[in-house]
Amino acid sequence: MTAKPFHLGWFTNFTSDEWNGPFSNGGAPWDGKFYVEMAQSLERACFDYIMFEDKLAISESYGGTAEISLKHALGFSPKHDPVPLAALISGATKNIGIVATMSTLSYHPFLLARMTSTIDSLAGGRFGWNIVTSAENAAAQNFGMDALPPRELRYEMADEYMDVCYKLWNSWEPDAVVRDRASGTYADFRKVHTVNFEGKFFKCRGPLNTVRSPQGVPALVQAGGSPKGRDFAAKHANAIVAVAPGIEKMKEYRDDVRARAKAHGRNPDDIKVLFLVAPVLAETEQEAQAKAKRKSSDPVFLEQCLALISAITDIDFKKYELDKPLPEKLRTNGEQGSLDMFQQWGSNKTLRQLVVEASGGIVASVELVGTPEQVADKMADTMAQVGGDGFLITTPVQSTNRRTVIEVCDGLVPALQRKGLVRTEYTGKTLKENLVAF
Repeated sequence: MTAKPFHLGWFTNFTSDEWNGPFSNGGAPWDGKFYVEMAQSLERACFDYIMFEDKLAISESYGGTAEISLKHALGFSPKHDPVPLAALISGATKNIGIVATMSTLSYHPFLLARMTSTIDSLAGGRFGWNIVTSAENAAAQNFGMDALPPRELRYEMADEYMDVCYKLWNSWEPDAVVRDRASGTYADFRKVHTVNFEGKFFKCRGPLNTVRSPQGVPALVQAGGSPKGRDFAAKHANAIVAVAPGIEKMKEYRDDVRARAKAHGRNPDDIKVLFLVAPVLAETEQEAQAKAKRKSSDPVFLEQCLALISAITDIDFKKYELDKPLPEKLRTNGEQGSLDMFQQWGSNKTLRQLVVEASGGIVASVELVGTPEQVADKMADTMAQVGGDGFLITTPVQSTNRRTVIEVCDGLVPALQRKGLVRTEYTGKTLKENLVAF
């Protein structure tokens, strides 16, 4: 089988860059310049987008305190709001898409629709919203709630939330702004409409008081793991963040989402499923394998990964023994899809084995270790078997350094480009146009 050209994104967050390693950047990226420069490097390599994950609380899931999260400056704390960063990056780039995570828990639909429309205009049509409902009780408590609503109710609320946003984004017709000097008319009031939405959870008069943005509706990204999450993603998303343990499960996931999209009346080819991976690159295969082994056997790395999967799932993994299997089928009101995926890496495996193989449960869809040419070949073979649509590059605990970015942008991507597997130039003006270019 021959792989078709596929898409590339980078999954990170506005958190500390790698601050304590041999090639660290110092851990103070808070003015945004590190991420601006990172986005510029990714743009040079023709990535579709850079995506910033976000959480709304400092996690105390691991061990019942924030000690480990703050000690290691893990991906969830400390962190800054990615939305202003997206605007900053948009002013320093021309082609790459910028995706920021915003929770339906923390914004009224009017505020979110207005903000995303504004940033899409600032970015010239390159902005995307990663839709989350939040999955931590601590986040809910930061917004005056005692606990999160049940997961199924959160998705019901999110569906209605999207209905409000669509009506607001479309409250301005595409040709509402006329700028007619002869009549002195800037916008035609007949083409700007109230929405008068009144649902079970939300009420909004509308219209937006912002002009329609270049994309109208920003690019929508979602990470649906559970059946309900997959259906939500299939209904709304232009791109999906996915993780699955191995090629068979990756293909199963993509086929399932595409079938759900078709059932919602969408063209499945308009939805790009990008699988999270964390390549380990070096000049020789032996060097890459040694590099990966050093990382996975480091006790600090194991602790970081355990704390990270605890934060994601709202389950305290510190209480389980590292060298024994997990109890059967853990459940959570947090991110059940991520928990299910973590547990799928193998029955009767110890927690230590799960962490090493799943790199914290969030990135190891397929192992990519070797030289740039070897990893490029493995990516091509994976996409040929899965059917598409591409990869989201990341790092296991989401902190990164310039060396890692350069290894990908100046090593892996050129190898992929030589094989005709990824773009060598941007053909669309907007993020959505580039996502459906192939």
